[in-house]
Amino acid sequence: MSKPNNATCQICGSRTRLHPASLIRPAIAELIARAKPGWDPHGWICENDVQHFRGDYVRSLLTDEQGEVNALEKEVLESLREHEILARGPIERWGPRPTLGQRAADRIASFGGSWPFIAIFFAVLMSWMLINSAAVLQQPFDPFPFILLNLVLSCLAAIQAPIIMMSQNRQAQRDRLQAEHDYQINLKAELEIRHLHQKIDHLLSHQWERLIEIQEVQMELMEEVRRKR
Repeated sequence: MSKPNNATCQICGSRTRLHPASLIRPAIAELIARAKPGWDPHGWICENDVQHFRGDYVRSLLTDEQGEVNALEKEVLESLREHEILARGPIERWGPRPTLGQRAADRIASFGGSWPFIAIFFAVLMSWMLINSAAVLQQPFDPFPFILLNLVLSCLAAIQAPIIMMSQNRQAQRDRLQAEHDYQINLKAELEIRHLHQKIDHLLSHQWERLIEIQEVQMELMEEVRRKR
């Protein structure tokens, strides 16, 4: 379908980036017809208006299926409308850079759950008990039952527990952000696939209509040739 020189968008009157209205999917065309009285299915519509009504259609689709559209789904709709890439890098995904205390908590928790820490801790305990149990010192600084050692271990556990909880909270926040981000990407992919399926079905039906029209014209030409003969 060739575009005439005086073609304009039926919605906003723009003359750039026009598309034939006949190629608009029936569901979106029905939405446009309700919003724009006098909609001509054989006219033209610009790319911006197509994306606008496409976003309205997807929003109504999500509203019908889920009852409401939350903030995450609104971001997906906006990315569909603006043709933006939804995937982001890890730094952008996790937000602002962690503070010094948060980085220290992550490193301490990571070291506290490793085999080197267990080996060092076991070596320190054995050395402490051997030094205070053997006849190396006439007056050991922490004789049996190692009250000072128990105090040190209690203080270590009291300090290590909140540090590990801080690191786990940050990991839980990262997991939550990752889950939300994955949901947005999956939702956008599902909407894009559904849009492609509907578009392909519409194009196929449109092509079948064109083929039938061409076949009818050919039959008429053949009938005219037969009559002339």
